[in-house]
Amino acid sequence: MDCLFCKMVNREIEPDVVHEDEHVLAFRDIKPQAPTHVLIVPKKHIATLNDIDADDLALVGRLQYTAAQLARKFGFADDGYRVVMNCNEQGGQTVYHIHMHLMGGRRFTWPAG
Repeated sequence: MDCLFCKMVNREIEPDVVHEDEHVLAFRDIKPQAPTHVLIVPKKHIATLNDIDADDLALVGRLQYTAAQLARKFGFADDGYRVVMNCNEQGGQTVYHIHMHLMGGRRFTWPAG
């Protein structure tokens, strides 16, 4: 499989890991958009949000839980943070393995900025 994030999960490429458990890998983004910018990926390959099925609900919930735990660990949970998932090309997805962006350490605006 040529999936970049699967290669990271399998350690064919070594990411800067900040959290790992049986189901999830979280690592620092190589092009951070905030002082802390972490990608949280399931170890199971799911290409897009559209490909999630009922069997994946607990796994997707674990991504959210991991984001909240990491926001606490990095010290910005109480100040606030942004969590983003993109889907398909027009949604901004560039790696077709679902992943969550956790960004914190600065003030965010809306529309995104």
